[in-house]
Amino acid sequence: MIEPLRAASVAWYVTGRFYAATDQTTQDLGYFLHLQGIEGSLFDGPPSEKTACFTFRSAPFTAQPVTNGDLSLGLDAVGEFTLYLKRRPGASFDHPDSFSDGEPIATFRRASVVMGTTFSAPKNGGNLLSLNVFTASLTWSQEFEFRGARYDLRQLLPHGITQWGEASATLLNAPQGFEKVSAFVGSAIALGK
Repeated sequence: MIEPLRAASVAWYVTGRFYAATDQTTQDLGYFLHLQGIEGSLFDGPPSEKTACFTFRSAPFTAQPVTNGDLSLGLDAVGEFTLYLKRRPGASFDHPDSFSDGEPIATFRRASVVMGTTFSAPKNGGNLLSLNVFTASLTWSQEFEFRGARYDLRQLLPHGITQWGEASATLLNAPQGFEKVSAFVGSAIALGK
């Protein structure tokens, strides 16, 4: 039997991108660099989105803007994101749907409003960095096989996670249907009872 991760232990590291759509919604998607409790490499080749076996994608959400001096805050509504096992890796940031075309293995729901903060550079007026933090509960999971072993995220993360994220201020090329895209990294810890 798989033991749950200890409370406050590292649950995962992810990297991905925020996609702001023309309809004023945002979604995030990406892949796992580390998923504690899963044995073996999470990649089929050198680590990248193209070789990632585990990906994620959120449902679109709308952020409510708040400004305080040179801080730009965004309050994101409660929402869900799903984790996928890609038995045939091949995701591409140019094709957001490629991150959600795998086998769904778990869905998490953010437990409260997410607050993101963007820090502005005083000299040139541009943005330096964006930070966010959220807690999410596991709402659904199913058992899956990976590299000869069986797993269920309900056993590993029964109470959910808290994740801290940092996003780049540099905008990337946006695929059709999106206005802005920026890269981020996230680090999550396991929640206890």
